[in-house]
Amino acid sequence: MKEIFARASVRSYEERPVEREKIEQVLRAAMAAPTAMNQRPWEFYVVENKEVLAKMAEASKYAWPAGKAPAAIVICYRKEGSPAPEMLDIDCAICTENIWLELTHLGLGGLMLGIAPVEERMKVVAEALDLPESLTAFTVIPFGYPKKEKERPDRYEPERVHWVK
Repeated sequence: MKEIFARASVRSYEERPVEREKIEQVLRAAMAAPTAMNQRPWEFYVVENKEVLAKMAEASKYAWPAGKAPAAIVICYRKEGSPAPEMLDIDCAICTENIWLELTHLGLGGLMLGIAPVEERMKVVAEALDLPESLTAFTVIPFGYPKKEKERPDRYEPERVHWVK
């Protein structure tokens, strides 16, 4: 539970690389996510190339952290052969949360950049990575060692809970 309450969107990172072992642990957490009908539609691109990170930072006015991060994970999905195509975004969103929690657990920080379903953003990321036609860019998660710790407020709002007995 600690990671759930400690997780925060991190936009500024120390200028040091993230160890491959930690990146692989994050990817293991990502792939442990449940999916509809066990379709596991994802493909992951781990980007450490500064030029590619800078290109992805142009996807929207909010994507600039990608250009400042030492690395990013791009989650893409395959539509072809999917037994539950209407659930692809949900599957990838659950996967994203697993990534965030594992980043937090490992002392790293990241941010989910909203890419899908905005076609122009998806196109920028697809071109930056030279994605095959069979893959759709879902999100970019820049990550690294946070420059500073962020305080997380308690976001529990009892007035948003409706008890049905």
